[in-house]
Amino acid sequence: MQLFYNSEINNETIEFSFSREESKHIVKVLRKNIGDTLNITNGKGSLFIAEITVPDIKKCFVKIISKTNQPRKNYKLHLAVAPTKMNDRYELFLEKATEIGIDTITPIICDHSERKIIKAERLEKILQSAMKQSLNLYLPVLKPAITFKEFMKQDFNGLQFIAHCEKTNKKSLKKELTPNKDVTILIGPEGDFSTKEISLAIENSFIPVTLGETRLRTETAAIVACHSVAFTNEL
Repeated sequence: MQLFYNSEINNETIEFSFSREESKHIVKVLRKNIGDTLNITNGKGSLFIAEITVPDIKKCFVKIISKTNQPRKNYKLHLAVAPTKMNDRYELFLEKATEIGIDTITPIICDHSERKIIKAERLEKILQSAMKQSLNLYLPVLKPAITFKEFMKQDFNGLQFIAHCEKTNKKSLKKELTPNKDVTILIGPEGDFSTKEISLAIENSFIPVTLGETRLRTETAAIVACHSVAFTNEL
């Protein structure tokens, strides 16, 4: 099944048209014609089956013929991950986390961060592409980049963890996770969280955890954390 994405479609939508870029892909590349059907999601859990009415390469029109809704999973995962020095590594994390199952991502700017600016539009496209490729009907929410200190001022629900590399008492993330609970996990930059940041997180009820015996890159740690939560919640 090939999945298309359109954020504006909803349960009241009867017909709509694709963008010029997607219309060209549908008609010229996929060679779709009148009467052919397409699978479309709005990234909010809905799957729409649409029939092509006007196969124009500039503006392909479709009409909705059926719709179903996918229930949300029994937990929400929020990863706050420092931007990596190389953009492609952060993009890899976003792609794999979307495939595995994540709800919210917040880029956090830390004391040791080498990169403090992200290209949100580019990252949104990565998320959309990964959602469609994995046939996921929920598009993860990408929050604006924020400093670690500002992030700590928010209210959090469920389990809260900070993964760091300092030689202090830490618990195993795998052993601390429990099913059916919302989870927030902090992953630091290549230079790790500062001692000050770790202390601030602990003051705000974050539990220090380890992800294993070896030191992981930022994007690897984020992917491992994401998978650990998903695995814990498998039926």
